[in-house]
Amino acid sequence: MRVLNPFALTLTHAEFRDAFNAGKISVQVDPAAAAKYLSARLLLPFVMLPVLGVGVALALSGWIWTGLAVLTIGIVAPRLIKRSAPHFVLTHALEDKGVYEEATRTNLLRVTPVT
Repeated sequence: MRVLNPFALTLTHAEFRDAFNAGKISVQVDPAAAAKYLSARLLLPFVMLPVLGVGVALALSGWIWTGLAVLTIGIVAPRLIKRSAPHFVLTHALEDKGVYEEATRTNLLRVTPVT
């Protein structure tokens, strides 16, 4: 159960962008929720599985080091993408009104005034 922040602000996208650039608001992004959001948005499981399959196929067909390198990329790249998800969400919320509205509606992005 999430406790709603009583000091959270509801701003339009233009107000959000201007207040953020002026340093008048503090923005918190939930890292776990941002990772799930980005994974779903980029379809990471559907990209990762074929890459892993190609890596296994290369390793089994004699290209062992190349196959292991592709497997490593297939495992590490999605983790790095998920790790940078909060920054991605904040950057895209500042640029795109739709992303901002979805992020605030789902409580992925919380805006509070700077005290």
